[in-house]
Amino acid sequence: MKELQYINKYLVKYKRYLIWGLFFVIISNAFQILPGALVRYSIDLVINNIKAFKALPKDNVPADFFTEFTKGILLYAILILVVALLRGLFLYYVRQTLIVMSRWVEFDLKNEIFNHYQTLPLSFYRRNNTGDLMNRISEDVGRVRMYVGPSIMYGLTLITLFLMLIPFMLSISVKLTLFALLPLPFLSISIFFVNTVIEKRSEEIQKSQSRLSTFVQEAFSGIRVLKSFTREQESVHNFTKESDIYKHQSMKLTRVQALFFPLVTGLVGLSSVLTVYAGSVEVIKENLTFGNIAEFIIYVNILTWPVTLLGWTSSQVQRAEASQKRINEFLKTKTDIVTTKNIERELAGKIEFRNVSFEYPDTGVKALKNLSFTINPGESLAIIGTTGSGKSTTATLIGRLYDVTKGAIFIDDILIQEYRLESLRSQIGTVPQDVFLFSDTIYNNISFGLATPHEDKIKQAAKDADVYDNIMAFPQGFNTRVGERGITLSGGQKQRVSIARAIVREPKILMLDDALSAVDTKTENTILNSMKKIMEGRTSIIISHRVSSAKLANKIIVLHDGAMVEEGTHESLIEKGGAYSELYDKQMQAEEIG
Repeated sequence: MKELQYINKYLVKYKRYLIWGLFFVIISNAFQILPGALVRYSIDLVINNIKAFKALPKDNVPADFFTEFTKGILLYAILILVVALLRGLFLYYVRQTLIVMSRWVEFDLKNEIFNHYQTLPLSFYRRNNTGDLMNRISEDVGRVRMYVGPSIMYGLTLITLFLMLIPFMLSISVKLTLFALLPLPFLSISIFFVNTVIEKRSEEIQKSQSRLSTFVQEAFSGIRVLKSFTREQESVHNFTKESDIYKHQSMKLTRVQALFFPLVTGLVGLSSVLTVYAGSVEVIKENLTFGNIAEFIIYVNILTWPVTLLGWTSSQVQRAEASQKRINEFLKTKTDIVTTKNIERELAGKIEFRNVSFEYPDTGVKALKNLSFTINPGESLAIIGTTGSGKSTTATLIGRLYDVTKGAIFIDDILIQEYRLESLRSQIGTVPQDVFLFSDTIYNNISFGLATPHEDKIKQAAKDADVYDNIMAFPQGFNTRVGERGITLSGGQKQRVSIARAIVREPKILMLDDALSAVDTKTENTILNSMKKIMEGRTSIIISHRVSSAKLANKIIVLHDGAMVEEGTHESLIEKGGAYSELYDKQMQAEEIG
């Protein structure tokens, strides 16, 4: 239970539900026990009246004998019905407190995990796959909820029921109580082991189901490749093989599950037989009545379900413990992007790199080596280089998605670590190389970074990004839903919507990370002409492998293998005849050939 201690803060927070839940459990248990005594009284009433009737002379039976007898039986029947209804009512209240509490805990825990995810650095997401992150916030939290809700509810029911019922049974007959309870420990232990096996085999089935689903998804997604290479038969063979594994594991689970109810029924039946045997002996000795035997059989059945659930509850607690351990591992992960002074101010836009080196912590790749440059407010810088030269890394460091390994970055002559992260990033507009659009309307995607969406600003941003006409061509215009990851838009349209999303915020620093790679030359020129106006008055960084995009910038730096090899304006670098000039000539020739 060490890992589950983390949940105690939520149990304290919702202690009102827990206290009321315990109260309702006790009341419902009392109404569950009471019918046993009422049945005993009614049976004894019947037997005693029959004995009295037989003992009376036939000509001396009172006229209202059977009337009074019937009234007594009817009274007990009504009382049993009322008690059953009251128990049902309080069971409802039990669930409305304890199960509702578990849902609140689930809600809070999911929010806590999600909020914690938001604080973690980009390196965390490079180390962990999306499926694992989702499992911890859904499946693992669900298992913890089963501990907080049903497990606690059944645990409280069992404990209070034993504390209330066992002393009551012992007060009637110690011997009969021992005989009645004898099989129940074996029942609980047996259920625990059966549940453990069931859980283990269920997890194996889930893994097999996951592999089967992945295989089918890949087969259907790559159906064109399968047909092109005529691999349909092999695909069917592999599917059959994986499906056989799933079938075999399902059959193993079914065989174990088949033991559950016979085991419960057999041990409960044994308990009832022992109760009748021991009770009959006591009745013969006139220590007990027939009503006591019926009463104890009822009590045995009352205890059976909580005792059966004891094994199930133990299994659920084990699963919750394992799940909470996985959750705690992530919750204990702290971000290494720490703010030192929490400075909040409006940026002018000056950016300075001083001997910056950076090595990715998860891969050990040295992306930047001793890089130094300065951009004054309102100026623009183009970073040119081949794939893997460190261009995009520069943008991630300015947005402080990572911290530098060596050297320092200053914004407005203040160390970047001294700024409050939210304040810094809210004044930076970024168009990433890998465009991501949410499964929402185009309007909401463009206005994503705005606290208060403004229709005129959104439309103007779309015009500046040269995507307005495309949007208006859709039947629903800006209300067009773009589908998952923007699948309904072309690559160029997605990039231009991403540009509109960045510039609608009117950022002090604008970073375009290869933002025009998916558009043709004509569209690129149109966007670049619009970008001249957009870039006025704000610091801009254009990251690209295309020389044509660099012409807009006041200054150009050329990176190779993480180090700066050239720096200057477009004209000066062409005259120099170095790496930039060579790249420019190659791209011009490629465009002429194209």
